[in-house]
Amino acid sequence: MTARMYYDADADPAALQGQKIAILGYGSQGHAHALNLRDSGYDVRVGLPETSKSRAAAEAEGLRVLNPAEASAEADVIMVLIPDTRQRALYDTAIAPNLKPGDMLMFAHGFNIRYELIHPPAGVDVSMVAPKGPGHLVRWTYADGQGVPCLFAVHQDATGTARARTLAYARGIGGTRAGVLETTFAEETETDLFGEQAVLCGGVSSLVKAGFETLTEAGYQPELAYFEVMHELKLIVDLMYQGGLSYMRYSVSDTAEYGDYVSGPKVVNETSRQAMRALLKDIQDGTFAKRWIEENELGLPNFLEYRDEDRHHPVEKVGAQLRSKMSWLGAKTAPGMEEVLASEGDGTVERTES
Repeated sequence: MTARMYYDADADPAALQGQKIAILGYGSQGHAHALNLRDSGYDVRVGLPETSKSRAAAEAEGLRVLNPAEASAEADVIMVLIPDTRQRALYDTAIAPNLKPGDMLMFAHGFNIRYELIHPPAGVDVSMVAPKGPGHLVRWTYADGQGVPCLFAVHQDATGTARARTLAYARGIGGTRAGVLETTFAEETETDLFGEQAVLCGGVSSLVKAGFETLTEAGYQPELAYFEVMHELKLIVDLMYQGGLSYMRYSVSDTAEYGDYVSGPKVVNETSRQAMRALLKDIQDGTFAKRWIEENELGLPNFLEYRDEDRHHPVEKVGAQLRSKMSWLGAKTAPGMEEVLASEGDGTVERTES
């Protein structure tokens, strides 16, 4: 059965007309949601602590900025767009005391509802609109008359209008221009975490590092190894993004396509799939969420150690040096990486000539 996508014609903007919307957070997603909804004609305010550095940026865009409790108290619709691990504390202190029957509490990721960290009262709607792209893309495509596909879900429909209001919200940020897919909080959370860990972040990062190490340990130049396993990765992913695996294979050489078929399954094999199934089980039964919450409560000791270790990986040093010469690339450096690179020299790779 083919899943149904919902578009502009399926979403009635009047379902949110006259309602006050509070966007809590003004980061990647927060700024995009607030500006897109404002430009769609809705009554938007942004909830940020008095100490937030983002207050000036939101005010510069002409948005009304309140503290989170004030914004929640005013609003009929509250969208929570701060990191997962900070949402429960914000809910307890600023949102819960100000929820009124008939309000709609919204999320862009189902983590806190799926793992029962937040327990909304029975009299409010609870829903989700999750763009499948970063906030800058949500904003840029909207301004360009386009949109980013989204997922939407209704977890609790106290008013009988939750679905209509959620679709109107998705339309307000431009999602229904590209299409929105209905899901559940559990399905979105579990697939999102799995995708990040097994493929998009964890899988790709580990594959790049392993490929780089395999080539350099065999004596090949680190710069060449970087080009082969990191630089060209974007070219391949762009082809997949445009036309799927078949278009990528059509676009590369026959030699590369043949190597894809016969060698890929040797690297990502049944052992890999067993590991993926184990990851998914940890996500489904809450083991990963419990571990991540505990890590935050302890001050992120392991997380910071992992980050520091990978920032010192040779592929980062080589890549920074090469990217700095590619003026057309618009190379970027993550916060903290400049200090790491400076401590290791200018990024030039030294080797002994044979």
